[in-house]
Amino acid sequence: MLSTRVLGLGPSLRKAALSPRLVRSQIAVRNVVAKRSVQTESFPAEAAVGILNKQRLNRPSSPHFTIYQPQLTWIASIANRITGVGLSVLLYGYAIAFLVAPTTFDSAHVVEFISGLPDVVKYAGKTILAAPFAFHSLNGLRHLGWDLTKFITVKGAYRSGYAVLGATAISTVALVLM
Repeated sequence: MLSTRVLGLGPSLRKAALSPRLVRSQIAVRNVVAKRSVQTESFPAEAAVGILNKQRLNRPSSPHFTIYQPQLTWIASIANRITGVGLSVLLYGYAIAFLVAPTTFDSAHVVEFISGLPDVVKYAGKTILAAPFAFHSLNGLRHLGWDLTKFITVKGAYRSGYAVLGATAISTVALVLM
């Protein structure tokens, strides 16, 4: 009884209990055999796909760049993915080129070709390869730290992010000058 008073169900339950059976059964039949006021229409499968494609065009992308302020965590995440894909494309591209023409892309020919390039091109090429390699490797260590539940606070994530950026700069310079 206390629960009906707390929930405010007392008047509703009394009304249902005291109403005649005929009225209750008519209400039940009316609810079961309700008339639909909404008209439905059958579409072929092609029309359904067209409607879905129109709806997809109205959806925002995520993260919505016009709303969210850029943050170190998601910029580093995007950069980690881009550097990983770039390094993979270079590795697989060289491997496929070596399989297609092993005499052209063997170590001796590659070293001979690079030694003939001007120093500016060599340093630029080394920088282009060293920066993504250093960032992706060090950010991978940062992610391993997160897996070990280290640096998972907001302050820790930002500190480790700035540490990765600083270490990437130092590592890139060290790798280029080797």
